[in-house]
Amino acid sequence: MGTSLSQAPSNPKQLRLAIALGDPAGIGAEVTLKALAQGAASEQPPLLVGCRRWLEGQYEMLRQISPEPLVDPAQLEMLDLPLTEPVKPGQGSTGSGHDSFLWLTAATQAVQKGQCQALVTAPICKASWHAAGHRYPGQTERLAELAGCAHASMLFTAKAPGGHWRMNTLLATTHIPLAEVPRQLNGELVQAKLDLLNGFCRRFTARPHLLVAGLNPHAGEGGQLGLEESQWLEASLASWQRAHPEVRLEGPLPPDTCWLGAAEAWRSSAPGPNGYLALYHDQGLIPVKLLAFDAAVNTTLGLPFLRTSPDHGTGFGIAGMGVARALSMAAAIETAGELSRA
Repeated sequence: MGTSLSQAPSNPKQLRLAIALGDPAGIGAEVTLKALAQGAASEQPPLLVGCRRWLEGQYEMLRQISPEPLVDPAQLEMLDLPLTEPVKPGQGSTGSGHDSFLWLTAATQAVQKGQCQALVTAPICKASWHAAGHRYPGQTERLAELAGCAHASMLFTAKAPGGHWRMNTLLATTHIPLAEVPRQLNGELVQAKLDLLNGFCRRFTARPHLLVAGLNPHAGEGGQLGLEESQWLEASLASWQRAHPEVRLEGPLPPDTCWLGAAEAWRSSAPGPNGYLALYHDQGLIPVKLLAFDAAVNTTLGLPFLRTSPDHGTGFGIAGMGVARALSMAAAIETAGELSRA
């Protein structure tokens, strides 16, 4: 049976997560059922948001071929929003885009109404959203709209093996063409992102160590390889540092060496810097995915509620095969609980 939003129980003394199941043509159902079977959950069982009949069908198919266990959807509580049209694994469509949009919206509303305390989202397909008429760069921008926020920011966090250190990388700009990055960047934006990064890192330390990557090769090399650093970025960082003397701030640093300390900390037992600010999407995501592809979690900052997501896409190429790895989804669920309690 489906659970309506008004019926979903809530215990304010215990953390409960809403999980939006993402594009039904992708691996969202598989990684969620696998992650929950591995024990990734908060104090209360989560509220899944999607189509129950579809999820049960996915379970019956996958349990015949998956080398890993899956939790039975019959054991889970669900806000049942049926598919608007049939979906085939690996084939994103207008219907799958529309359904994933509705599921995200309903899961967010469950959090906003207090029935859940944090949100976890499985991956969606932006092209399918656009085909369905939902013209957003991604889930982050839709969440900001639902929350009434002017902006929301993407931070990627991952615990190093052994749990001795957490790597945190915030993006100053997100899903925009590379040619747009210099036009959107300015000192005010960078300082606002540093405020968010500092606030997040202060969950774990009173005196964060933050690094900022330059925009150009060699961080401009004194204006020889680009002018943004010398014209405004250096001054902006110096001004922010004066206002936050408790923070150790370094930058702008050459982007090709900025994350070397993170790589060393990931491999060793010594902690590294607390936070990194990348100025554009791939600048930050390349080192994060190289070091922590299965452990990194996308965390949205700037919302009035916590949202996490696995650091991978819909996996259309492997959907329905039973081979999707659930480590990042499990990390997203566990991180939502950990950060909510921090």
